[in-house]
Amino acid sequence: MGTVTAAISISAAAAVVSRPVDRRRPRGPGAFRCSSSAAGERQALFSRIAPVYDHLNDVLSLGQHRTWKRICVSWSRAKKGDRVLDLCCGSGDLAFLLSQKVGLDGEVMAVDFSRQQLQTAADRQEQRWEMCYKNIKWIEGDALDLPFPDCYFDAVTIGYGLRNVVDKPRAMQEVFRVLKPGSRASILDFNKSSSLFTSSLQSWAIDNVVVPLASGYGLTEEYKYLKSSISQYLTGEELEKLAKEAGFSVAKHYELGGGLMGNLVATR
Repeated sequence: MGTVTAAISISAAAAVVSRPVDRRRPRGPGAFRCSSSAAGERQALFSRIAPVYDHLNDVLSLGQHRTWKRICVSWSRAKKGDRVLDLCCGSGDLAFLLSQKVGLDGEVMAVDFSRQQLQTAADRQEQRWEMCYKNIKWIEGDALDLPFPDCYFDAVTIGYGLRNVVDKPRAMQEVFRVLKPGSRASILDFNKSSSLFTSSLQSWAIDNVVVPLASGYGLTEEYKYLKSSISQYLTGEELEKLAKEAGFSVAKHYELGGGLMGNLVATR
């Protein structure tokens, strides 16, 4: 059971369709009106789970999601003084780790489409204050139309986000666009395994561990969504192909957590 529960983690993600943005300079925090029903439904879903999903992450993964997130940030190669983007930032776990990496001379832009998730992240920032967290900016935005200029970031991370974006090729193209040449994107998510055993284990865990636990918080339907989102996601090989089609020169997908999680590392 420990291996099964250690495989389960969920984070906020996806994108809304918004008006065109000015590419010449970054834009500050602001609201975007959702004009896509699919994106709107996902936005509402992640807003509903925002108050409890940090606690559920810890319980369901036995704390292992923290290790996977540290690996994701490490593979981004973010360093002191860098300007970095955490896309689909949810309640801010990767943004906080990036903040420590880049230090006070660096910048962290943390973008999510859920205002509730961003509020949760900002509240956590106040509760666990560290001086370096001053370098984080929380931005309500669109993964399909990022409000940043070309070649703006030294690294980009996405934690449990790309899987839920309504247009994955476009999102990957946006990540490529805002990265500087030679820089990396590190993308952590559930692994859509080609192994029948692994995929069966993952499905069993969601039905018998995740959903029953989430039902105690009145979130049965919200966590049932997890299973379908994984089944509709891309395999590691497909993610590598997606990154290369977006323009990345190198893309490699690594399996984590016994193949139940995966991390794509793509170099511009």
